Amino acid sequence: MVNSKRFNRIETNGIAKLSLFFILAISLISCSILRPHSPPPHKLESMVQIPGFPNVRAWGDEFSPVFQKDAKLAKEQEKQSGLYEAGGKVNILAISGGGGDGAFGAGLLYGWSASGTRPTFKLVTGVSTGALTAPFAFLGPSYDEKLKKVYTTITGKDIFMMKSVIAMFFSDAVGLNDPLADLTAQIVDEQMLKDVATEHLKGRRLFVSTTALDAQRPVVWNMGAIATSGHPKALELFRKIMIASAAIPVAFPPSYIKVEAGGERWDEMHVDGGVANQVFLYGAMLDFRKEKASATRREARVYIIRNTQIRPVWQKVTPVMQSIAPRSVASLIKAQGVGDLYRIFATAKRDRLDFNLAFIPDTLDTNREDEFDNRVMNILFETGYNLGKSGYPWQKVPPGFIPEKNEDDQDDAALMDAPVVVH
Repeated sequence: MVNSKRFNRIETNGIAKLSLFFILAISLISCSILRPHSPPPHKLESMVQIPGFPNVRAWGDEFSPVFQKDAKLAKEQEKQSGLYEAGGKVNILAISGGGGDGAFGAGLLYGWSASGTRPTFKLVTGVSTGALTAPFAFLGPSYDEKLKKVYTTITGKDIFMMKSVIAMFFSDAVGLNDPLADLTAQIVDEQMLKDVATEHLKGRRLFVSTTALDAQRPVVWNMGAIATSGHPKALELFRKIMIASAAIPVAFPPSYIKVEAGGERWDEMHVDGGVANQVFLYGAMLDFRKEKASATRREARVYIIRNTQIRPVWQKVTPVMQSIAPRSVASLIKAQGVGDLYRIFATAKRDRLDFNLAFIPDTLDTNREDEFDNRVMNILFETGYNLGKSGYPWQKVPPGFIPEKNEDDQDDAALMDAPVVVH
């Protein structure tokens, strides 16, 4: 007769040994296939450049002499191209992240064109899905049909594919972004690069943001400077940055970009620009107050397309980790996005820009299990189109902001219509 206690003890020891062996095996295999990664050290951050592409990027959280100088160059290019109009208007567009909800912003732009009132933007910025939209918005109505096709015909399989369970444990993401890379290669071709370069030389600017994960900082890329570089790998870098800006951490693998700093080559890890900012204007990078006063000041307006619903959405959460985790992250992103709107609002007030905000109507049902559910994306696009065509009721202040009356009994929102110091 077998001693049950002894058997249980042997069984427990056996399981423990097998478990330890399995853990060690995973560790050894993981270490053996871990991708080499050598990020530039903190002390060299201010020196980072892309080999062959000088001055095409800046840290988005600090003043950039390079981008400030480029802003002056842009003004001169405007004058040479005939776009500069003394006393005219300057229009800026900032497009946020939002995954499949980016179909709303695409539809809004499409409808805006149909209304005949969509302006030519001096500056367009994009983050995440907004980075994919930004080049189309920058190039104007002539690219509207391509923009519509992207956001009304794609599904989840056109964006990413899941890895095997084993592969997930030994890599930097649970999925592959090969489909997104293929899609980006289709929409960002040599002609688009050429068209971006042409507009850049007229004094217009296209900025896309990624997040340098090791540095924990936003990086802003001057896409027009890349397009006009003449470098044989300009198109490759342009596409890589767009993919990096949309690389949702864990879901998508990061983009690894080769850089130079301190006379050595390094390897930066870039992920979704939304990790740092859901939407951005120009923030700390530029300071228009440094420009001399001019009698030919132009009125400036900033339009923000926030590809999400602003209000909180009630949802019962099952008390298990797989429900609590995504709900918490979604709540964090929503709160971060509102904070970004206040940051832009503060910048707009400082620089006297007319603030205009658009977002997905709170009454629209956008619930779906698949983020890139084609049916819902078409609803979002159609909603944006109808609002854009009929004249979107742009919000003049961020959500929850209560204007304060001043001595002249004018509120802060009214002050946003004042002329600006943009030269």
